[in-house]
Amino acid sequence: MSAPQVSVVIPTHDRREMLMLTLRTVLWQQDVEFEVIVVDDGSTDGTSEALAGLGDRRVRSLRHETPLGVSEARNHGIDVAQGEWIAFLDDDDLWAPNKLKAQLEAAAGTDLTWCYTGAVKIDQRERILGGQPPPPPAAVMARLPSWNLVPGGCSGVIVTRAALASAGGFDAQLVNLADWDLWIRLGRTGRPACFSDPLVGYRFHQGQASMNVDLILHEAALMDGRYGVPVDRGPLHHYLAQRSLNAGCRRRALKHFAHAALLGEVRPVSTHLWSMMRFRLAEHVSLRPPHDPHARWRSQAQVWLRDLEDHVNPAMPTDASPGAA
Repeated sequence: MSAPQVSVVIPTHDRREMLMLTLRTVLWQQDVEFEVIVVDDGSTDGTSEALAGLGDRRVRSLRHETPLGVSEARNHGIDVAQGEWIAFLDDDDLWAPNKLKAQLEAAAGTDLTWCYTGAVKIDQRERILGGQPPPPPAAVMARLPSWNLVPGGCSGVIVTRAALASAGGFDAQLVNLADWDLWIRLGRTGRPACFSDPLVGYRFHQGQASMNVDLILHEAALMDGRYGVPVDRGPLHHYLAQRSLNAGCRRRALKHFAHAALLGEVRPVSTHLWSMMRFRLAEHVSLRPPHDPHARWRSQAQVWLRDLEDHVNPAMPTDASPGAA
């Protein structure tokens, strides 16, 4: 078997049902030769048995008997990857069927060695919660040292194995901000390519590490000044406000919104709060919902999310059916 074009690295820990659905959206990738490396970081929920039952030669499983953390798990997958490109995917996120092909084509014929794509936010039932077109590479590069504008966490980025070897792997000290730390180092090797369509479903749920606001603040302190500039605290608190809302912590969300506004994010915060208020009012009175300039862009993701049930491999285990997460 020849080396694959892309190695997909998926770290996982005790998310068997979500992982099975995530794998479906890898295995339906079109017109790309790929391998999947699932690093089971000490799961005790039957993940190993579910992976063993797949029977797909493209999927390899590595196991840590004792959990080492998500960054170490990703690094282990990188170490054994055989593809020219490496794609990262979290075990709870989803991909459009043309995700890898589109990104490879976006970087083809250039000297660009990494590429990101658009992402929509989804809930546990694959319903779209939000999202907007990603910023262009110039904007991403300008902000990278102080703030991360790359959407979709790790799940939206592919990088050449050579560039990754030059930049180094994931920092084992970091969990939530490990992707941003790596993007900064990749940015020093060259600017990224971008395919702006929404090809990633970035899932929000109570079990994800990014709901841990205290951990994010701790990691932001570790990142502060690491690359010669301070973390931009305004966008950080705006991000934490949104995370707190998704976790149902409204009082904490308001606290972070206030911090963000005091640190210069007045317009983004006011726009966010006004939109929330308008949508809430529209649920109870005859009020036209606010204009949404990104609705058409998000509708592209709605198409492939609806098609997910029809395009999955029927041989996959039944516990991976959409909605099981």
